[in-house]
Amino acid sequence: MNASPMLSYEGAHYELLFQSLFAEGRGYAFPCDAAGHVNLDALSDTARYNYLYAQTVVGRELSIPAVQLSAAH
Repeated sequence: MNASPMLSYEGAHYELLFQSLFAEGRGYAFPCDAAGHVNLDALSDTARYNYLYAQTVVGRELSIPAVQLSAAH
């Protein structure tokens, strides 16, 4: 995906973030590697459906995804 220029930190956790174009603070985030690759096999069925949906509505409902350090870890 379109990864922002960033350093890859040993043991860091990343997420691919799709932000809503219409509702600030809303969107989808999925665990990924530093390059923005999401392991679909590791996602639950619901998360996989949401990821595929987010990919489909980029530019219409959601922003182009960005890779960021995960705040959850």
